[in-house]
Amino acid sequence: MGSSLAGWGSGLFAVVIFSASLPATRVAVSGFAPLFLTGARASLAAVLAALCLALLRQPFPGRRDLVSLVIVALGVVVGFPLLTALALQHVTSAHAIVFIGLLPLSTALFGVLRGGERPRPLFWLFAAVGAASVSGFVLSQDGVASPIGDLAMIAAVIVCGLGYAEGAVLTRRLGGWQVISWALLLSAPAMLMLSALTWPASARAITVAAWLGLAYVSVFSMFIGFAFWYRGLARGGTATVGQLQLLQPFLGLAFAGVLLHEPVSATMLGAAAIVVLSVAMARRWA
Repeated sequence: MGSSLAGWGSGLFAVVIFSASLPATRVAVSGFAPLFLTGARASLAAVLAALCLALLRQPFPGRRDLVSLVIVALGVVVGFPLLTALALQHVTSAHAIVFIGLLPLSTALFGVLRGGERPRPLFWLFAAVGAASVSGFVLSQDGVASPIGDLAMIAAVIVCGLGYAEGAVLTRRLGGWQVISWALLLSAPAMLMLSALTWPASARAITVAAWLGLAYVSVFSMFIGFAFWYRGLARGGTATVGQLQLLQPFLGLAFAGVLLHEPVSATMLGAAAIVVLSVAMARRWA
């Protein structure tokens, strides 16, 4: 019982951290280019990962794990941060958060492909309803949204789902926080080079808010959040604690409204509710 409660607590803390990621990224891109933000957040998180791996004397992953680690790195270290940063130059974080509701479904779909499972027909029905609700939301925002931003968010959800699913497989062998740590270290040379090549021309002109946004997505979104999330899944169970991810769209909309004063419309709340319900039912019948 105690282990289960600890797992739920860790999982909930991680979901709260992840829910503030898009609003923090929205603030950060007001001062930093998406390429620099992607490289810098991964580089800073890699420093924390290296310290933890060294202090806890974690063994190096085997050769058979390298391909999977590359997939995780491309999905959650490079792809998702870069694509969301690009999207948030064109849409508000509240608008983008609606798409995040599909992330658990994307993860489940890649889990099916990765594990060779055969979900029941109702799984595909609810999956289609969730996707259709996001499509309807996008179409209803004609004249308000941006096709570039929407396409970037769809791509971000796809690559992140792949990274999550591949990371879940690796976690069985390496451990949860170790997966994201090794993925960060693997991508560190390229991310450091990217940061150096895209360093802002005038760092003094960047606002304090943008620096704080960078710090948040580097320390919390990219590393601490993953550590608590995987700890929660390990102690409380993937099937049960994983359901907490369904809270993320609503928490994200709350952060966007309270912290950034972005308008949160009834359409956004309705679309998010339909997506979350569809994903919950899809996972129930998976």
